[in-house]
Amino acid sequence: MSKLTIKLLLSLSLAVSVLLTVPSFADSQARVVRLSDVQGDVQVDRDLGQGYEKAFLNLPITQGTKLQSSKDGRAEVEFEDGSTLRLTPGTVIDFPQLSLRDSGAKISTVHLQEGTAYLKFAGTKDDEFTFTFGREKLSLNHIVRLRLGMADTKATLSVLSGDVQVEGEAGKSVVGKNHSVTFDLAETDRYTVANGVEPGLYDAWDKQQDQYYKQYAGNSSSSYSPYSYGTADLNYYGSFMNAPGYGTIWQPYFAGAGWDPFMNGAWAFSPGYGYGWVSGYPWGWTPYHSGSWLFLPPYGWVWQPGGSWAAWNAPRVIRPPVHFMAPQAPTGSGRGTVLVNRGPVPILMGRSSNQLEITNNSGGLGIPRGGVRNLGQLSRTVQQKGFVEARVHTAPVGVNWWRSGYSAPAGARRGGSAPSISSGRSISSHSSAGHPTTHR
Repeated sequence: MSKLTIKLLLSLSLAVSVLLTVPSFADSQARVVRLSDVQGDVQVDRDLGQGYEKAFLNLPITQGTKLQSSKDGRAEVEFEDGSTLRLTPGTVIDFPQLSLRDSGAKISTVHLQEGTAYLKFAGTKDDEFTFTFGREKLSLNHIVRLRLGMADTKATLSVLSGDVQVEGEAGKSVVGKNHSVTFDLAETDRYTVANGVEPGLYDAWDKQQDQYYKQYAGNSSSSYSPYSYGTADLNYYGSFMNAPGYGTIWQPYFAGAGWDPFMNGAWAFSPGYGYGWVSGYPWGWTPYHSGSWLFLPPYGWVWQPGGSWAAWNAPRVIRPPVHFMAPQAPTGSGRGTVLVNRGPVPILMGRSSNQLEITNNSGGLGIPRGGVRNLGQLSRTVQQKGFVEARVHTAPVGVNWWRSGYSAPAGARRGGSAPSISSGRSISSHSSAGHPTTHR
């Protein structure tokens, strides 16, 4: 056996063993849902006894988690059936229950502590979704879109489509489409019903995000996952193709020859399960919870759908190139977040927030969802030139989308390493050279 063959086998064995060392939720009653969008300053309390830390894209949300958006922060949580919960600035949400019944039905309870949230419930059969606020409870069992806001001692429920049953100290009632209910939380939740829905400050943003899902979630090339979350991002940020001998494969745009699927991400700790890999890429949900990553000349790194769903640990890696080294999960008793930043980040052009330079090997990192048209065409241009300048046309007014997950430092140079997330406590990352650094 040649030295090259032995080295290849050792690399493959190491990659597979490292990525399979993290325990999986697969056979438990626990569930994870996806933190599918982060804009501005958003904090998360992952029930580790450490309080709030900076939230980042694709972080799994588990039972007991709390999310808090600052005055310039917004966030979105995506559930398995494609239901979405969106947090506007100054909103606090917690998840008292995310579990499964023995029948497989999903039970979700979300509690709004303060602020305003938009909920689009897909109405999946047999699933139970409860939205609570104050002493009130909304029981959802079919498709509905609503906006719920709390301020001081008042709460306002606006039903944008469908209808919803409200239950509280003042009794039960059904609120229909284009109706609003205002609750006086200081007066035994006494409420008044009004025809019509007053415009909300973030209605346009909510509508914009819904349009993104409508445009891209329905363009799936095949049934590659038991769940629908993450589908829109796969269709926007990459393309499916057929590889002889392998069947359907998917590859992100802007993935050059030097790119690998673990260049940007983090190891995040979960109580009871240890560290799990969280991808830093905007499309990085489904390809890191099912299927396999493999290196196929002349395509490069591609994702092959298939296999069972792994809620926490990273997927299999097969056929890696000879010198590929998968990121290794942290060891020891720490519960922090360990970042891995080895890839180039996009560059904002000058002082304009709507001009973006996209480099080769970026894998779509830093491109806001739906924010740049014709990504496939731009990706081909990048392969020829090494970079391309593009206009961002859907960045929400008043929010710096650049701070989504990983942010670029002022004066960043093309091809530089992405900076680390700072949460006020010790966090370590790995530079492009692979050496750990610590940030406090």
